[in-house]
Amino acid sequence: MILFVTTADTDLLTADRALAGLPADFPEVTAFNPANLSGDGEQQAILDAAAKADVVVLRLLGGKRAMPEVFDPLVRLCHEKGTPLIACPGHQEWDQELVTACNVPPSELDAVFSYLIRGGVTNFQNLFLFLSDSYLGSEYGHEAPAEVPWEGVYHPDEPDGMDAQDFVRRRFQPGRPSVAVLFYRAHWMSGNLQTIDALVQRLEELGANVLPVYSFSLKHNPEGDGQLNRTFSEILCDSNGDARVHLIVNTMGMSMTDLHQDGATFATGPQVDYLDKLNVPIIQGIFSTGKETDWEESSLGLGPIDTAMSVALPEFDGRIITVPISFKEEVSSESNGRHGKMDARLQRNLPRPDRIDFLARLSVKWAALRLKPNSEKRIAIILSNYPTKDARVGNAVGLDTPASVINILNALKNDGYHVTDIPVDGDELVHRIIERCSNDTDTLTEEQLRLAVGHVSAKQYQEWFGAMPQKVQDELTEAWGEPPGQVYRTGDSLAIAGIDLGNVFVGLQPPRGFGENPIAIYHSPDLPPTHHYVAYYRWVRDVFKADAMVHVGKHGTMEWLPGKGIGLSNACYPEVTLEDVPLFYPFIINNPGEGAQAKRRAHATIIDHLIPPMTTADSYGDIARLEQLMDEHYQCQTLDPAKLPILEGQIWDMVRQADLDRDLGVDEQPEDFGGFILHIDGYLCELKDAQIKDGLHTLGEVPQGEQMTGLLSALTRLDTGAIPSLRRSLAEAMGLDYTSLLDEPALPAPEPVPAALADGDGTPVRTQGDLLERLEELSRSAYTLLDAGGFKSEGVAGTVERLLGSKDAQTSHVLNFVTDTLHPALLRTTDEIGNLLRGLNGEFVPAGPSGAPTRGMANILPTGRNFYSVDPKTIPSPTAWDMGVGLADALLQVYLEEEGGYPEMVGLVIWGTSAMRTHGDDIAQVFSLLGVKPVWQQESRRVTGLEVIPLADLGRPRIDVTVRISGFFRDAFPNLIDLIDEAVQLVASLDESPEDNMIVKHLMEDRASDLADGLGAGPADSESDPALYRIFGSKPGTYGAGILAAIDERNWETVQDLAEVYTTWGGYAYTRQDFGVQARDQFRRRFGQIVVAVKNQDNREHDIFDSDDYMQY
Repeated sequence: MILFVTTADTDLLTADRALAGLPADFPEVTAFNPANLSGDGEQQAILDAAAKADVVVLRLLGGKRAMPEVFDPLVRLCHEKGTPLIACPGHQEWDQELVTACNVPPSELDAVFSYLIRGGVTNFQNLFLFLSDSYLGSEYGHEAPAEVPWEGVYHPDEPDGMDAQDFVRRRFQPGRPSVAVLFYRAHWMSGNLQTIDALVQRLEELGANVLPVYSFSLKHNPEGDGQLNRTFSEILCDSNGDARVHLIVNTMGMSMTDLHQDGATFATGPQVDYLDKLNVPIIQGIFSTGKETDWEESSLGLGPIDTAMSVALPEFDGRIITVPISFKEEVSSESNGRHGKMDARLQRNLPRPDRIDFLARLSVKWAALRLKPNSEKRIAIILSNYPTKDARVGNAVGLDTPASVINILNALKNDGYHVTDIPVDGDELVHRIIERCSNDTDTLTEEQLRLAVGHVSAKQYQEWFGAMPQKVQDELTEAWGEPPGQVYRTGDSLAIAGIDLGNVFVGLQPPRGFGENPIAIYHSPDLPPTHHYVAYYRWVRDVFKADAMVHVGKHGTMEWLPGKGIGLSNACYPEVTLEDVPLFYPFIINNPGEGAQAKRRAHATIIDHLIPPMTTADSYGDIARLEQLMDEHYQCQTLDPAKLPILEGQIWDMVRQADLDRDLGVDEQPEDFGGFILHIDGYLCELKDAQIKDGLHTLGEVPQGEQMTGLLSALTRLDTGAIPSLRRSLAEAMGLDYTSLLDEPALPAPEPVPAALADGDGTPVRTQGDLLERLEELSRSAYTLLDAGGFKSEGVAGTVERLLGSKDAQTSHVLNFVTDTLHPALLRTTDEIGNLLRGLNGEFVPAGPSGAPTRGMANILPTGRNFYSVDPKTIPSPTAWDMGVGLADALLQVYLEEEGGYPEMVGLVIWGTSAMRTHGDDIAQVFSLLGVKPVWQQESRRVTGLEVIPLADLGRPRIDVTVRISGFFRDAFPNLIDLIDEAVQLVASLDESPEDNMIVKHLMEDRASDLADGLGAGPADSESDPALYRIFGSKPGTYGAGILAAIDERNWETVQDLAEVYTTWGGYAYTRQDFGVQARDQFRRRFGQIVVAVKNQDNREHDIFDSDDYMQY
């Protein structure tokens, strides 16, 4: 018997087809895909089969990690029994661990690998014949591995092997949108083509020319000659290098690019430049590895593997994320068209027709953008308006949206779009919108509703409503009554807020609905949008007939509507509303998480924009007056000591007036007032040095003057990769310990004060904090000097000498980085408008990294790109682990100093955006508190597991942790939910005392309490121990904490009301077994045990005044 174990279902399909053509007496073949086996019992089946096999062949993508429980026992078994074992990788590169496991001659290993890597039915037939002849003693005879194309053109109605040029000449019709469909070569070789055939057919029904292309890999050239993959160089392009198509639908997973971390994660390699040159949008059609029924029942949608391989990683290529169009379904050998000669569980990709229809319609609309003249295109620009007050029209984080819309309108007009009556400025735009018809029911009149720019009649909406999935109809009717409902209704119609500017509509995103149904805040976090909300978007699509939509600024409400987290169905409300309209979304670069939400749930193409201008807080008011008194005190110490008691009294009064005594933890006027002044001085220097925003960014506008110098100073305050901080460089050039200045600003300044820092504004330099302030001034002076010279690298040497009085290589290195890289990147802020126009023209919007530029990530600029985030499997990164350990240690140290012991329970708020920006600082802090450490695979830097830190090494008890995750974190990082839960279970299982292990302590206390109260084990639908619930979040398919809606609608009276809302929205537990089970009692118990609540802030580009989320969570 031949045992064949492979991680590719297509190998099994190919093998089954191959066996059908072999002699009737051919030996038995047993085959497994370990990924399709669950539990120890099914895994044991591989070992049982190996014990009976005459030869064992493995083909494992991921090496031995593909079957970690079975691999080593299988190798031992084969070596002990003398059974030939041939272990091959699932890709072209040899895996040394697999080679070492083999016990056959290298020539035989090479032969088997050649058959497998070339693939196809004929090669598999000869593979089995080779195995039988070599190891089972038969004499069938076999042929050498045959060459099979690595890539090529396929069409269900055409013969294989057709040249791309001939195919296009034969099938393409001029004037039609042309779409390429990329899919894995393995599907073509195995006949696993039903989904591809269905997609090709639907695209052609919609009037598209379709070029289906199979390929072994998009990242590597399988010929190994160092040239670009032939898929790109010859098939998708003609001999002139021009694209043959207007759009690519890619069903292949992973990223084409090479990924590396340098603060942020960067996509690099020749493919990056090639995609930009090809200039064709790429839409991701998802082949799910799961079953259709599981997807239908799941609130998450796609699982961790599909999310990583078909969503997160393709985003690095700039692909537009859509929906799953295919699912794995088990088929019999007979249904595979063969004769059941192989003992194996066969799985085939089967199409999901309604998802294929959606993908095809979206693709054709995208391709049409390339063909339609700009003068005929109709563009809808949507401004957020939440809460629904006139004062909040166009609210967005860090962006002047009204001014940005004016820039967009002027750019559209200049690019040939039919745009009329453009407002003079943002103020006029807003006033014209709200005067016509707004969302603010406090000021809205019946006359405004009647005169709105558009209306949806009850008859029209009923037609749209009747075509919606029955589930959607039922939910909308239950929540809002019979269509069209009463929200924003005038007479028999629903009003549309906005203004018409020729072929451009500028509108306000409709109200979410909690204001119209306030009681739902307390019981329905999954409240569907109103009839009006749905009608608004359908009006934009079907009445205004928008060719594309632009949502301006972070963020709106549409991408947060109820439905699956990733991999939406036609009953998910983002799709119900937006439907198949191409969406562009200008979004701040430092918020990859919420931008990813729009990418993954609303097929958005992000156009990232620059952070607001930054400056330092400086001093004013009482703080400035206090500084003056302190300067006077300093002078009087030597000139007029008799005045000191009077000044000290005035200083103390000012300290109390400014509430600084509370900040500094001082109740009475200190006896050592000189030391106290140093303490105050250091604290004030920290406050003054804090980075704050200096206004808002306007889309496409390059910072000028002081805003440019302030932003450059903020961007170079921290090290950026190998580029040191400018302030650090200046300090070290003058012999100062920059780390000491940062860590201990209250210490007296070292003597003598460097000459470059002595001449300031006339105030004395007393502390190290004063030196920091002078360093900030010096760095700004550097940029002012460079600005005067046009930021030319030739001016760097002179600038350094003028600042320091001498040359300094490190300072010059920093300033050369600014003149050669950073300043040019800021000048490219104009790409924010340019790439938006490029996208609206149906062209490719380049991908780029994301993060907080002032957090040592200035290298992520320029903006204007379709940002990506992280590989979820790499979180937490080794760097984030170091940071998380530091966060945990600092937290415990402060608590120890203030409370005299260790906290038993720490509560953390964890957001997906922060996890993306920091590569997992918060997650690492959780692990550090628990006393566990991630284990990384060295080559990929992916997390492969956890290990317990011994108590002796930890040096303290293990701290219990409860986390409140955001809805986006739940959707984006199901793997981290599993990892945190694994950490909790691991720590709970340790044989340690309650004094050393707070999870063990609380577990014992909870069980004793429940037993005393006669309580059971927990929710009936729970598969795990509720006493170990430590991860809580929103109800599956919903987002937020509910607090904002309650406050905005003034639908609360007491703190208990807010607590009820918070519990209702957040009381859902998440574990490896239980995904979002209602567990409000455990939620109250866990949160009642929290003695320290933490929300880490990882950058200075926004704070608690910028976002309501801080208040909510």
